Amino acid sequence: MFSRKKQPPIKSLVAQGTRILGDVHFAEGMRIDGEVVGDIRAGSDQPSILVISESARVEGAIHADHVIINGEILGPVHAAELLELQPKARITGNVHYKALEMHQGATIAGQMCPIAVLVEEKPPLQLASNNP
Repeated sequence: MFSRKKQPPIKSLVAQGTRILGDVHFAEGMRIDGEVVGDIRAGSDQPSILVISESARVEGAIHADHVIINGEILGPVHAAELLELQPKARITGNVHYKALEMHQGATIAGQMCPIAVLVEEKPPLQLASNNP
């Protein structure tokens, strides 16, 4: 779903020094450098990316397609596609992901729960015999 060239654009920013109390809903892309006390949720009608920088702190649940974390999270993380944990990522809560990229130094105090990928059931293979 995501290639390096076709990621959604970052259209929203919570700047360092900013503190938001309450839930945040966004479309396409968002970057957090400040603090959010509340849930962060991407709209479900288009692909989304959420970047949590090294200076950021979030107390609440996170829901997005592609989540990149290098800051502190206190709450569950739900990445429908890809979860990237950079070296300074600190998560206290369960993480749910389809694919995971975790750098050395990142920490998770919680359960790691891969999202089950439904595999299309294929018919069993039949061997061809030499006799007609």
